[in-house]
Amino acid sequence: MTTIDIATSDLTRPEARVLEALDEQRLVDELVTLIRIPSVTGTDAESELQHWHARELSSLGFDVDAWKLDLAELAAHPDHPGTEAPRLEGYGAVGVLGPAGIPELVLQGHVDVVPTGDLDNWDDRNPWSGAIKDGAVHGRGACDMKAGVATNLAVARALVTSGVTLERPFAVHTVISEEDGGLGAFATMLRGHRGRAAVITEPTSGKLVVANAGALSFELRVHGLATHGSSRLAGHSAIDAFLPVYAALLVLERERNAHPDPLFDGNALPYPISIGTLRAGDWASSVPDLLVAHGRLGVLLDEPPSSARHAFERAVADACAADPWLRDHPVEVSWPGGQFASGRIDSLHPLVHEVAGAIHATERRDVALSAAPYGSDLRLYAGMGGIPTLHYGPGDVRLAHGPREHVDITELLRVARTLALLAARRCGAHV
Repeated sequence: MTTIDIATSDLTRPEARVLEALDEQRLVDELVTLIRIPSVTGTDAESELQHWHARELSSLGFDVDAWKLDLAELAAHPDHPGTEAPRLEGYGAVGVLGPAGIPELVLQGHVDVVPTGDLDNWDDRNPWSGAIKDGAVHGRGACDMKAGVATNLAVARALVTSGVTLERPFAVHTVISEEDGGLGAFATMLRGHRGRAAVITEPTSGKLVVANAGALSFELRVHGLATHGSSRLAGHSAIDAFLPVYAALLVLERERNAHPDPLFDGNALPYPISIGTLRAGDWASSVPDLLVAHGRLGVLLDEPPSSARHAFERAVADACAADPWLRDHPVEVSWPGGQFASGRIDSLHPLVHEVAGAIHATERRDVALSAAPYGSDLRLYAGMGGIPTLHYGPGDVRLAHGPREHVDITELLRVARTLALLAARRCGAHV
């Protein structure tokens, strides 16, 4: 296994003890264990992992709050973030170490992962292998975000096994349902769990992510007129009817990405509009009379989701008004599924400088500030909870949700050391 050497001369004795207590082999082993539990969003394995985390934190002496989510009550809440995957149950898990009071630092991660896709695209047709090869751990969820979750637990364990005492409390939050809207984080905030600051260990490729675009799931229903395929001109294909709408969405996408925030440095498309699924017709020799498309709309930084929805609906309405068929058969737009607002932390907030300082101390490098083009739990912790929150975690988000998903072990260990030092400093570790 790869090891990382850092100079300890610039560290206090308690800080050095926390870093020395970081069990790197166990971190890798636990990441493999987590990957082998197929915790696809909405499945029972989500809850299995929450119970596992509650037991681990309890065994370390954390004060643990593990509770069953009231799904019906959450669904009735006016600010419910939306979900896409059906689920019968869900659990929250929060552990706090140290003296009473509001935790000085929260490390947060989600245990759910997206489905695997075509198994033929995975090595040995096994996305749950947790295989270690070429200096990386492979499998679904390796970087999004079980590497981050394993890192959080490794930091928690190092704080305990180092024998240091914390002047201020430290917390670990694990949540479900991030991939389809953030229900777990939503429930955690409603439960009243808070912190002075939070780091969500999503994959950031070595950057400090201080802002997130939002993402709103949408549905389009496009109507046509069915007829026999041999007399196509006697009907109107819903697929043909969709084409001018799709063209209008591409124009809207270009307009919304014309002047991105400088934090998206180099990202050519920080606010994508993408179609994820498209279904039309029910018989090969019939002209389809209905097309249903589901997709996601990127929300600009600081843009209210209602404004993003209005811009989208206006573009669809204008496309319908300009088309002879759609003028009389307008496209129906709805907003099911996850609804992620954007979120950010002030780049001058002390947390940003503290994380950058820990990176410099352990990784011997400076760090760039960045924004991510995807939605996350950041907006719930920052918005609902009023908790200054940023992302810093192991992995490359470009590998997430795909069959090449893996995380580099060297990067995993670097991030774990950085966050262990951050926790020791923020929470006042002393001997």
